[in-house]
Amino acid sequence: MEPDDDATAAGAQRKGAGAYGQPLPRATESAPACARHAAPRVHSFGDGPAASPAPAQRHDPARCASFPQRHGAHRHAEPAHAPAASFAAWVGGGLERALSGYGGGGAALPEFVGAGGGEGIFRVPLRAAMHPGRPPPLEVRPHPLRETQVGAFLRTLACDPRRRQLWAGAESGVRVWGLDEVFDGWPGDAARRRGDEESAPFRESVLAPPALCAAVDSANRLVWTGHRDGRIRAWRMDLPTAAGVGGGGGDGPLFKEALAWQAFSRTPVLAIVVTSYGEIWSGSEGGMIKAWPWDAIAKSLSLTSDEKHMASLLVEKAYIDLRNNATVGNMCSLPAADVKHMLADHCRAKVWSITSMTFALWDARTRELLKVFGIDGQVDLARLEAPVMPEQFIEEEIKVKPTKKEKPQGSFTFFQKSRNALMGAADAVRRVATKGTFVEDNRRTEAVAQAMDGTIWSGCTNGSIIVWDGSGNKLQDIHYHSSSVQCIKALGERVWVGYASGTIQVMDVEGNLLAGWTGHSCPVIKMAIGGSYIFTLAHHGGIRGWPLTSPSPLDDILRTELANRELSYTRIENIKILVGTWNVAQEKASFESLRSWLGSALSDVGLVVVGLQEVEMGAGVLAMAAAKESVGLEGSANGQWWIDNIGKTLDEGISFHRVGSRQLAGLLIAAWARNDLKPHVGDVDAAAVPCGFGRAIGNKGGVGLRIRVYDRRICFVSNHFAAHQENVSRRNADFDHIYRTMSFNKPHGSTASATSVQLHKAVSANGNQADEDIPELAEADMVVFLGDLNYRLDGITYDEARDMVSQRSFDWLRERDQLRAEMKAGNVFQGMREGPIRFPPTYKFQRNQPGLSGYDSGEKKRIPAWCDRILYRDSRPVSTAECSLDCPVVAAVTAYEACMDVTDSDHKPVRCTFSVDIARVDELIRRQEFGKIIESNEKVRSLLRGSHIVPDTIVSTNNIILENQEDVILRISNNCETSKAAFEILCEGQSITKHDGTKSELPPRASFGFPLWLEVQPSVGLIEPGETMEVAVHHEDFFTEEEFVDGVQQNWWCEATRDMGAVLLVNVTGTASTETITHRINVRHCCPVPSAPPPVNPRSITNAPSDAVSGSKNSQSNHLQRSDFANFGSSEVHDLCDVPKRNM
Repeated sequence: MEPDDDATAAGAQRKGAGAYGQPLPRATESAPACARHAAPRVHSFGDGPAASPAPAQRHDPARCASFPQRHGAHRHAEPAHAPAASFAAWVGGGLERALSGYGGGGAALPEFVGAGGGEGIFRVPLRAAMHPGRPPPLEVRPHPLRETQVGAFLRTLACDPRRRQLWAGAESGVRVWGLDEVFDGWPGDAARRRGDEESAPFRESVLAPPALCAAVDSANRLVWTGHRDGRIRAWRMDLPTAAGVGGGGGDGPLFKEALAWQAFSRTPVLAIVVTSYGEIWSGSEGGMIKAWPWDAIAKSLSLTSDEKHMASLLVEKAYIDLRNNATVGNMCSLPAADVKHMLADHCRAKVWSITSMTFALWDARTRELLKVFGIDGQVDLARLEAPVMPEQFIEEEIKVKPTKKEKPQGSFTFFQKSRNALMGAADAVRRVATKGTFVEDNRRTEAVAQAMDGTIWSGCTNGSIIVWDGSGNKLQDIHYHSSSVQCIKALGERVWVGYASGTIQVMDVEGNLLAGWTGHSCPVIKMAIGGSYIFTLAHHGGIRGWPLTSPSPLDDILRTELANRELSYTRIENIKILVGTWNVAQEKASFESLRSWLGSALSDVGLVVVGLQEVEMGAGVLAMAAAKESVGLEGSANGQWWIDNIGKTLDEGISFHRVGSRQLAGLLIAAWARNDLKPHVGDVDAAAVPCGFGRAIGNKGGVGLRIRVYDRRICFVSNHFAAHQENVSRRNADFDHIYRTMSFNKPHGSTASATSVQLHKAVSANGNQADEDIPELAEADMVVFLGDLNYRLDGITYDEARDMVSQRSFDWLRERDQLRAEMKAGNVFQGMREGPIRFPPTYKFQRNQPGLSGYDSGEKKRIPAWCDRILYRDSRPVSTAECSLDCPVVAAVTAYEACMDVTDSDHKPVRCTFSVDIARVDELIRRQEFGKIIESNEKVRSLLRGSHIVPDTIVSTNNIILENQEDVILRISNNCETSKAAFEILCEGQSITKHDGTKSELPPRASFGFPLWLEVQPSVGLIEPGETMEVAVHHEDFFTEEEFVDGVQQNWWCEATRDMGAVLLVNVTGTASTETITHRINVRHCCPVPSAPPPVNPRSITNAPSDAVSGSKNSQSNHLQRSDFANFGSSEVHDLCDVPKRNM
């Protein structure tokens, strides 16, 4: 379970609508507390290995009865050592009280609760066993901790529906899941990579450079991947099951690539595509585009493993430099920008190459550049770029220093270089600005896909989707979401769109919005379709499968059934958290002081969070800190001293490890986790909000850490609010500003990190309007505020305060506490809790003077006050709520005290210990329950059978004879009166009849591409109910035995002297699954003239008119060998969901 998935549902509820456009009711307790806590407590911190949960325990009534006592259902008498009058300060304003287990010995202490906690942004986030606002997902790979994925993040996704395999490209190679095994667990002896403990079993490749793109070749059972090192690799799909070999990440056998070659010598492979004619095209940086003819690839694949090096060289030499082919007169109409996306238009046999701002349209057969146009559809005729030099001659001009003896160069070269320099400088400025708080052009293209009706869909960073026809003409502009489009996928009459916000939307091919939901807690970067699922890959590496039928009645049944089995996959964990705060007044503490403050953490505490204020101050320090923040830097020598010495106090490296830190001028926060807890702590994000001097300087403000613990997000914020007795409203405003605007990012120094100081909240990290209604802190499962909050005591003199402190009349003093009064009124810390204050005021003291006599006795005689505080909010909507998946984090204060013996500063350090129960999901068990429901529930099985129906279709013939340059019309009819039929025409194989009459069978081209002598248009489409689609089948003269060496064409000749044949596959699918019905059609071309043509000069042919090569295309009579609209008896049904419980 991702930590903030359900939080999005809460946000939708506050806005009044759920994911499907229906109001979402607020969750209530659906089961008694005892029933909820029948879920086993499988691991309490320190009980043993955290990665090995104990089996489920039986329901224990005695144990259930103990929970209300622990978490506040019963009120106990206050012990005698606490003043009875202290209860007077806890009454009034409609406040809640939690008075559970009051006393020492680690029991929960009574808590003061502020008013206004159940309203607006201070309402606890909605949580549930099953998200009420989206389809129940299949968790193929649950969200892994970011720290476990260093060097192994997944970055691309591809699926082969026919072989039921899901492939993912990672930074360390590739991995593959079998769709028939996703409901299974790992074999008992299988080693599991950290972060994949609850993943479905998978196979993993040998180590390889990061895979950036992938394409599936079903014909040859290969997956092609492009890598950061500039190489293209082919991986065979014929792999044993993961369950049978031990699987990924550990001791299981790793598979190797079948073929690899260097596509680009200095730049990465950014995009890869298999064209309609089985060629592999790839794009890279600087506008580089290369193509590899299938014949060269097929020869390399036929070589043995011992000839691997020769195979690589054979393909490397055979490339075609398409950019150079599009260069005329030393000028190129293609932009010199990175080719980030490529698309094969199988409907019209074209290829789209796409940069951020331009589109280029190519003929897949002739490799001719047809059109270059901009994102608004205008033809870019004026764009002229200097040709990109061959890679082996590229040199960095910045390293070349011209001498004074060099003569001035021509005006063209001078202006061209000046232009390139200006464009490069502008691009550099734009890239730097994007990493900060500024926004690049919001119309950049980020995704592209082809719908089954032949239209091309492209997605932009501003959330708009542009629909194009096959010739690059703009048809429609769709805009349903403000977040950046990251990926698009289509099947049948549906199109799925993934956004940077984590949202997934479903549309029809006309652009109408059918549904939308929050799929992940971070950007959805890739999609793939297989079986009855659309799989989505999130930026954090999690993979989920969503039913292709969603939204449908199937969603409700699955959600209800899984919710009813909640106890089987619920696990309750318990950890101890120590939180400390200290205003150090620019001093450095002794080791004894640190030991006194934090020494108790060495026993049973699992997580330690420390917040410091005034680590360093002064105008120079603040100016330097502001300058660092503006360029994405933070930290100081003093801050590092504190981090290092606190780490020594905690035995860092032996007992604890540091998980994160953040500094803003004098504010510092850092966290350490015990080593035993390390596998369950991660995804640490940092943030800082300045509140001083116009909300821009860090002398006041807050720094925060967001930490994922057992799949729940806990936020800690160290604060320093406005000073002085009279500034109560300013302190309240500081809290409100921090609470509303704090936005978390990866810590400084991590990859792709950006400054996390909020200079302007209106723009989010991806350049879109941020959601002002729901602060990020409001979406956390637990929030802890700590620091020098600077609230003082009202209506009391210095002498009266000293007297009351000496008499330990803390209850009387609390009645005059500004913070308590403001919380009662609901003005600040709405709904937050604080433990009982049984220690003297912590401010202000004279340094190095022990005891209560150390209070300030100077000229100002500041009134003692509890400036240093620790408050929190967990998941409880009411104090009596118990820990469950509906209320996943329940905390109790077990100690709240000040270290009065520490004299290093004018403030005393304060610490608070929490006992925290966390409810999490065992994803392996829930995935297995998912499979059981699909296998056993009759309603589910019935709905699945209905969704797998393929519309009844017939083809007009099963034999086609082509003569000369004629067109033959193939008709495909949809006999279904209710559903559209999607079809795709492929070439299963081809043959050539030799002069002696023998026939040579040729293997299929990549992805069942057509031979170069055959044109089929459209080869992809949607057929309306009761309608007929006409497909033109045409013969073209083609040039065989093409030879390319280092991108230069060496020789070719026209092949028109032999009879040729091909077998076409007409694959028909429905709209809710990949189940297919296949019709086979034999195509034969008869050549009237058997004489061989003479060799031809390639350059003369290239410059000749197209009519001289291809001849006339005048349509002649059709040669059909069977009567029109006859049922094709040899059609095959491919049931891709043949395993009963795998039907999904």
